Amino acid sequence: MMSNKKVKNLPVTDPQGTDEDMLDKLQKETFDYFLNEVNPVTGLIADKTEPGFPSSIAVTGMAITSYIIGVEKKILSRKNAIERILKILRFFYDSQQGKQLNATGYKGFYYHFLKMNNGERAWNCELSTIDTSLFIAGALCAAAYFKNINREEAEIRDLADKLYRRIDWQWALNNGDTICQGWKPRSGFLRYRWDENYSEAMIMYILALGSPTFPINPTGYKKWTASFTVTKVYDTSYLYAGPLFIHQFSHMWIDFRGIKDSFNKKAGFDYFENSRRATYIHRQYAIENKLQFTDYGEYCWGLTASDGPGKKTLKIDGKKRVFYNYIARGAPYGPDDGTVSPWAVVASLPFAPEIVIGTIRNAIERFNLKPHRLHGFNASFNPTFPENTENLNGWVSPWMFGLNQGPVVIMIENYNTESIWNIMKQCPYLIEGLQLAGFSGGWLDKI
Repeated sequence: MMSNKKVKNLPVTDPQGTDEDMLDKLQKETFDYFLNEVNPVTGLIADKTEPGFPSSIAVTGMAITSYIIGVEKKILSRKNAIERILKILRFFYDSQQGKQLNATGYKGFYYHFLKMNNGERAWNCELSTIDTSLFIAGALCAAAYFKNINREEAEIRDLADKLYRRIDWQWALNNGDTICQGWKPRSGFLRYRWDENYSEAMIMYILALGSPTFPINPTGYKKWTASFTVTKVYDTSYLYAGPLFIHQFSHMWIDFRGIKDSFNKKAGFDYFENSRRATYIHRQYAIENKLQFTDYGEYCWGLTASDGPGKKTLKIDGKKRVFYNYIARGAPYGPDDGTVSPWAVVASLPFAPEIVIGTIRNAIERFNLKPHRLHGFNASFNPTFPENTENLNGWVSPWMFGLNQGPVVIMIENYNTESIWNIMKQCPYLIEGLQLAGFSGGWLDKI
């Protein structure tokens, strides 16, 4: 097993001050992504910083939520935030809905990727049920936050409501009980459904259940959660999902502390506790480091969907190593090629701050993974991969990704103030969805 000595012997390159100062700086620098990677006409947010890349609808939903945080943190005026959010909501409401190949969406859903300048479908991608859900979660968050009696804030509430009501969740069932993962105009529904194994689909099902226009039957949700099985890893029982993002995305908007559905009641722990256990398992996996990746240890861990050094097979120190491009990496069962994502650690901050904060500090002060102060952390790095870069710790992703930035901004805020969780507790559709899914207890019983 490789030791962590290399990490401990590195000089402190960027002292961060107190933990509070460190998190505040990281949040503000990451927030800049949503100010800079935006189209001035459509309001759409780029999926990544690589030139020519389209927008991601999920990232755009995260941007809406981040703009609210910007107002709360006084790094964005309320007027500016309203202008940005209205631009996005107006665009989506007015955009083309239909079976045309270049439409923005259909049946209230939207294509996974859209061209930045006009919102047309990009890359022959699918109409995405989960990414539409992440977008609409941001829209509903804005509707719950902007409560003032004036024309602009009333329009935010109206547009968000209309966009949500337009989503035909029943159509997305495709004559089944569970929701299909996507649809294409020429070939129809994708073959895969959100019908087995724990995933980021939790927020999608809750929004589909709470719909006032096209709600799905709770049977589908119960069928999905009936497939969940508790796994024991490192003497810890939890609901397994390898990549950390699965344990984080729904939690950006929903406070799962103390509320339980039928699976939780049977398992004996809620989904928040499950994410806490998953976070610890990722760290323990790195400490044990059975695959002997460079620098893995107590302060270097965190596997998720991330950029990678490329699809290559190399022999390093006599050992054959297989590396990947952008894939969903996971622990403890892989895949893993030594690529670590510091943003994924930050997104676990509310679950386990006692192990996350030190790891964030290590990524900044020891690994120098926030060198430019533009958009926060580097997306991912791989100290095992033999590549010479400005960073002395091996391969570092040259791009920033919106799907990384949103969780950093939002989960730091939920850790500090719980504000996004509290805002969403004012969303009647979310409450309805949770109750229809069978959740009870905790804060939900006090509504």
